[in-house]
Amino acid sequence: MELIDSHTHLDFPDFDADRAALLAESRALGVRRMVVLGVYEGNWQRVWDLVQSDPQLYAAFGLHPVYLDQHRPEDLLALGDWLTRLREHRQLCAVGEIGLDYFIETLDRERQQALFEAQLQLAADFELPALIHVRRSHAAVIATLKRFKLKRAGIIHAFAGSREEAREYTRLGFKLGLGGAPTWPQALRMHRVLPDLPLDSIVLETDSPDMAPAMFPGVRNTPAHLPAICAALAGLMNVSEERLAEASTANCCEVFGW
Repeated sequence: MELIDSHTHLDFPDFDADRAALLAESRALGVRRMVVLGVYEGNWQRVWDLVQSDPQLYAAFGLHPVYLDQHRPEDLLALGDWLTRLREHRQLCAVGEIGLDYFIETLDRERQQALFEAQLQLAADFELPALIHVRRSHAAVIATLKRFKLKRAGIIHAFAGSREEAREYTRLGFKLGLGGAPTWPQALRMHRVLPDLPLDSIVLETDSPDMAPAMFPGVRNTPAHLPAICAALAGLMNVSEERLAEASTANCCEVFGW
């Protein structure tokens, strides 16, 4: 089985001690390509340096809503400059991680919305897919995406919504990112939703080093866990893990133009 990890933060210091070994382990397990997402202006260079060290790593750059209070107005200009400079580079694959986070109540929603829309406009201008963070904000994200109608659409990271929300996203051309969270026994709503999700809408992800699956509780998540995540999700979706892996890989290639 060949797998693609569509959402990682492999540049984070959590991996500094053993990053090369982890990449080798992941490849041995069939995880060939991985997307590394930038989350604030200060980590974009680190992300780019990492992906330049490995031809099967790909970069996305964005201003994550959780870091709202450290983003500066000029960071949006810097993002446009990065996307312009790397426009034709094969290892630039998306704008992300961007989105709306209503779970953290101290994050100003109007400022989040303005930042989200500005970055969706960049995704539209550069014809890149958008990798979108959604926490307790599905209605606002869906309404915003309906206004933008992105040609390349993208991925809803760590999808944990309802069947209806899944349908809204897929109608807009988005894929649904699934990782470790639905593998936990307490994720009862997702256990009901998963069998109804069409295979052509699913991409697999780890969100390394976060969101470890139930099979690896309390440890740092890594792309090497993706095959186990695939197997667990396939069981919940009533399909073979080979079929889920094949669909996810094809869907990732469609999103990123590979």
